[in-house]
Amino acid sequence: MTIFDWSYAWEILPQLLLASVKTLQITVLGFCIAVVVGFLLTLARRSSIRALAWSASLFVEFMRSTPLLIQIYFIFFVFPSFSINLSAMQAGLIGIGLHYACYLSEVYRGGLESVPKGQWEAVTALNMKASTAYRRIIIPQALKPILPPMGNYLIAMLKETPVLSAITVVEIMLKAKNLGSESFRFLEPITLVGVFFLIISIALSYAVRKVEYRLERQK
Repeated sequence: MTIFDWSYAWEILPQLLLASVKTLQITVLGFCIAVVVGFLLTLARRSSIRALAWSASLFVEFMRSTPLLIQIYFIFFVFPSFSINLSAMQAGLIGIGLHYACYLSEVYRGGLESVPKGQWEAVTALNMKASTAYRRIIIPQALKPILPPMGNYLIAMLKETPVLSAITVVEIMLKAKNLGSESFRFLEPITLVGVFFLIISIALSYAVRKVEYRLERQK
């Protein structure tokens, strides 16, 4: 008896590939949210307005100290009590985006602090606008140290997308479980899902290394 049924695996592969599109969509959109919100949180934490800095720091620590699953449950099941009704996809994107935004805010903070103090003093001495200083002076220098951890969090986000199946977002893992429940064969769908995550994770790691290499050569 063959343990792994290749004919069944080929039969369900198109369905899993279709579901994988949703997984990649969640990853890309969620990461975009995390990149933008994370940077805004970093700026808020560096603000001279104490109430804003304290609130941003409290939010970051709270999100980093509680599980992603609980946060997603809260957004999807509790928000309607406050007349905020979101679809499963919307709740999942907001949840995973905000969760990783808090981690990226720490990455940004470390990157900004790695910029030599003299650069900050030069920007101040030139009376340069904050937006111009960040765009032309600070961010280009902070980019190199923050890129590797950002890539790591992108891969981590990809691997955490199955958490969204808890609120019925039909990504690749939930599709695999549904297929297994229908056929009573879980080996093939779960194995294919594992291969999918392995291939995409390796591809993302390679892409991040290529970007790092290009930045290194530009110096």
